[in-house]
Amino acid sequence: NSGVVSLLRPLLLDVVPSVRQTAALGLGRLADYNVDLAEAVVKAGILPQLVHSLPEENRYYKKTAAFVLRAIAKHSPELAQAVVQCGALEALVICLEDFDPGVKEGASWAFDYIARHNPELSQAVVDAGAVPLLVLCIQEPEIALKRIAASTLSDISKHSPELAQTVVDAGAIAHLAQMIPNPDAKLKRQVLSALSQIAKHSVDLAELVVEAEIFPVVLTCLKDSDEYVKKNGATLIREIAKHSPELSQLIVNSGGVAAVIDCIGSCRGTVRLPGIMMLGYVAAHSENLSMAVIVSKGIPPLCACLIEEHEDHIKAAAAWALGQIGRHTAEHARHIAGANVLPTLLDIYVDANSSEDLKMKASIFSAKKALKNILQKCTHLPALEPLLHDAPPSIMKHIIGQFSKVLPHDSKARRLFVTTGGLKKVQEIKAEPGSLLQEYINAINNCYPEEIVR
Repeated sequence: NSGVVSLLRPLLLDVVPSVRQTAALGLGRLADYNVDLAEAVVKAGILPQLVHSLPEENRYYKKTAAFVLRAIAKHSPELAQAVVQCGALEALVICLEDFDPGVKEGASWAFDYIARHNPELSQAVVDAGAVPLLVLCIQEPEIALKRIAASTLSDISKHSPELAQTVVDAGAIAHLAQMIPNPDAKLKRQVLSALSQIAKHSVDLAELVVEAEIFPVVLTCLKDSDEYVKKNGATLIREIAKHSPELSQLIVNSGGVAAVIDCIGSCRGTVRLPGIMMLGYVAAHSENLSMAVIVSKGIPPLCACLIEEHEDHIKAAAAWALGQIGRHTAEHARHIAGANVLPTLLDIYVDANSSEDLKMKASIFSAKKALKNILQKCTHLPALEPLLHDAPPSIMKHIIGQFSKVLPHDSKARRLFVTTGGLKKVQEIKAEPGSLLQEYINAINNCYPEEIVR
């Protein structure tokens, strides 16, 4: 408000280098503070002046100038575009080639804050020739430089298969994979994130990541003391597993499913989420892969997530994963029913508070879908029996349908159905004449003499 920006601008051209550098630092800190101040710096016409002199300046000024550019670019795609339009990318590429690691680090930060916004800005960074230089930066000895270069490659890769391919073509995968065992947790987070962002786009890209021999070493990340390393490790495995049965089988063979199950059991909250999703993806591919999840004792920790977690989207993911495990055959469904998970799913479904929250609606949908998947295959009567007394109408139809299929062929089940009060409960149900539910009820009643039904 006091007009400081316009007072600092001429100081960028001062004859004393330390004055130029300190003026730039002041502008950078102003721009970093909020979007309005960043816009004020841009409107004052400072960017072209800052960028024009950059190649000739000393390393201290270069670091500070890169900080100003990143402070402006971080706020919005529009401000990042303003940084690109003033010719900053070419100047930053020169900084990436500087001998000083701090200058390279500053340039990498600026590229990261530009590239993360959208595919167009990311493409501009690629077109400026930054990617091969960033790949060189991850090979430098300085940990801080490795971290930010890996983060930038991650943010470039995330937008599209084409951008990820550019990073792959520059030889990034092999160097990233070599850093997975690095003891620095912050570096590992970025490395795992970059490999995830590459692998997520297609089978081909996921296979290239796998070919860099990330298994079994990536499984050690699931036991890491750093929560983000755990989460990013599980995310990488998930992004590979989702693409094909072959990739999922490879993960199973390397002990990946068991490691992810242990990870889900040992942590709480959103750290669990990628692991939960990964088990769902693996189980969805085939009967055998689903059975591999069951044999590795994957069902109990997923059931625990439904009970222990408070976030609706985590419960929804667990319900979805259980649905994927149980949907293949009656045998698969029996394992789900045997874990006594159906009443828990029902509790989520009938929760009075759930309708107010959009996320809980997603959870209801997943729980309902999982129940339908399981109930349609399930002939495990003891597990279904208690549901007759709790289930809402939309689920009740499916449960009654299961009994109408099983009871005509199983005398022991018919006897149990009477003694546990199941048949009595069926008589209380008010069904529309001629409806599918009424047909199911008639089929059940026809299994018994008329006086027992009465």
